[in-house]
Amino acid sequence: MLNKDELPACPVATTVGLIGNKWKPLILRDLLKGAQRFKYLQFGIEGISPKVLTENLRQMEDDGLVKREIFPEVPLRVEYSLTELGQRMKPIIDALAKFGNEYKEIIKNKSL
Repeated sequence: MLNKDELPACPVATTVGLIGNKWKPLILRDLLKGAQRFKYLQFGIEGISPKVLTENLRQMEDDGLVKREIFPEVPLRVEYSLTELGQRMKPIIDALAKFGNEYKEIIKNKSL
């Protein structure tokens, strides 16, 4: 997690820094549905490798968006969920989904 002196001055740049790659918005989308185990996250995000999912989850955990909970069972169970801060990303993910649906509808109805 960056300290306050390392954060960009622009708030949009700060947000893009937190979720501005191909995978993080999709991870947020799935975790907004509730806590998930690693394999279910991977299954729900088409094309993501275990390595990339792990890297992104660790970054999001470091940024305070995701919480990792280990359950001392045999076999070991690990669940990922959004923190309160991560839950505050919901309007952003909702806006992305709304725009994506509108865009697809426009393209579908556009005569070529």
